[in-house]
Amino acid sequence: MPQADEIYWLLPRSLRTPGRARTLVREQLASWEVDDAQAATAELLLSELVTNAVRHARAPQGRDLGVRLARYDGVLRVEVADAGPAVKLTPQVVADCDERGRGLAIVAALAERWGCCPRRHGIGKAVWAEVPVRG
Repeated sequence: MPQADEIYWLLPRSLRTPGRARTLVREQLASWEVDDAQAATAELLLSELVTNAVRHARAPQGRDLGVRLARYDGVLRVEVADAGPAVKLTPQVVADCDERGRGLAIVAALAERWGCCPRRHGIGKAVWAEVPVRG
């Protein structure tokens, strides 16, 4: 039977949330004994997705973000759901001197697969990224 692990958190949409999400994911991946390099990649992916949701989600104030971490069949999936509408996401091309706008380009470069889909339960969308994982 394939190994499957999953955890889900509801976090407020605030400027502090990316840091909190990184801490939660780091601790969870350590408990699953995920390789340090793979854990660092997953943490960075999740941080970018949470930051994008905090900054750009067109959702009513007070709506929480759903943060999901799942490991199954050699894949680690990070997912962030918000109440904003599902949209087609494409990485931006930014100038070297730009300090913002690289989030999805980082996700596209590091993830084996990534995308956006309607939220499984409730309104909004989920943006996800997957990386291979050993163990």
